[in-house]
Amino acid sequence: MTVLGNRALGRAALARQFLLQRADVPVLDAVAHLGGLQAQEPQEPFTGLWSRLAGFDPAVLSTLLTERRVVRTHLMRRTVHLVTAQDALAWRSRHDAMLLQRLLGVYRAELAAVDLAALADAGRALLAEEPSTLPAAGRELAARWPDVPPRVLGEAVSCLVPLVQVPPRGLWGRTGPASSVALATWLGRPVDPPAPDGDDPVGEALVLRYLAAHGPAATADLRAWCGLAGLPPAVARVREQLVAFRDARGRELLDLPDAPRPDEDTPAPVRFLPAFDNLVLGYDDRSRFIDDAHRGLSVAGARFVLVDGRVAGTWTVADGVVAVTPLRRFSRPDRAEVGEEGRALAGFLSGGAGHRVTVAASPR
Repeated sequence: MTVLGNRALGRAALARQFLLQRADVPVLDAVAHLGGLQAQEPQEPFTGLWSRLAGFDPAVLSTLLTERRVVRTHLMRRTVHLVTAQDALAWRSRHDAMLLQRLLGVYRAELAAVDLAALADAGRALLAEEPSTLPAAGRELAARWPDVPPRVLGEAVSCLVPLVQVPPRGLWGRTGPASSVALATWLGRPVDPPAPDGDDPVGEALVLRYLAAHGPAATADLRAWCGLAGLPPAVARVREQLVAFRDARGRELLDLPDAPRPDEDTPAPVRFLPAFDNLVLGYDDRSRFIDDAHRGLSVAGARFVLVDGRVAGTWTVADGVVAVTPLRRFSRPDRAEVGEEGRALAGFLSGGAGHRVTVAASPR
């Protein structure tokens, strides 16, 4: 079985993530191909798409949100993701058990005496028509469950009831409260029902969709991306459609036969990633992109700079200035390319009004 090193695995994923070369594809198609973008920070998906798409216009993504063709909802790993409306409807039921498990993993004691079915019914009725923030919904529900903190009740409803966060939350350059309403109300149709026992078409589709955007990958990587249990049977059912490799650790990696797997020496341009980007978070073994010493940064909300296909620095933005902090020494050409891409990003984030970037001294 062919062994793929980290450089080869990284180049394969970069190609599928549109990070080797910006893709000329519609924004909606890009969101679908990527399996959604992590979006608990409302403005971050715009940077993620700017780094991936040629000529990306943030107004297009805002329009897709207001036209209800993409939505912001709790899905993978119980985090807010920006996904297509079609995927939200198709995937939500498959995520129900995981969302409940993760909710109880945090609030089991607080919810021990609560009839969760009754809470779901009450939350569904409360958010059926009018949007509300989860804390406000929790305060309404506290009249019935006074012994439970309102914040916990609100968070529980976000897991028990399919909801979407409505605009202006998530629009380009706009701020707004995280107000939610029922997904079925927002999109005008109910979520797809769970599959019959023993059948898992959504799980099978998720396996193939994940590999198209992240492969080659192990089943542990797939689970790290979506947080779902019970996927090995789905993997087994589609296995005949896949090819297998091994990584340097000896793990079996699965992939789509015709997916791109560029040579490991393919040039990888500097790219700026937003906070919580699934390029890094979407794996159990993240070593193809980030050193173990810096792995914790990926869950701490750091924004990453990729140099030669690996995380080599972090970046922040304030007052139209993009500031880069290297995690390793930059060569002179690296520094120049980081500056060039950083100035382009600064221009995008500031609407073209400013093009400033600073690069801190490299660590010793």
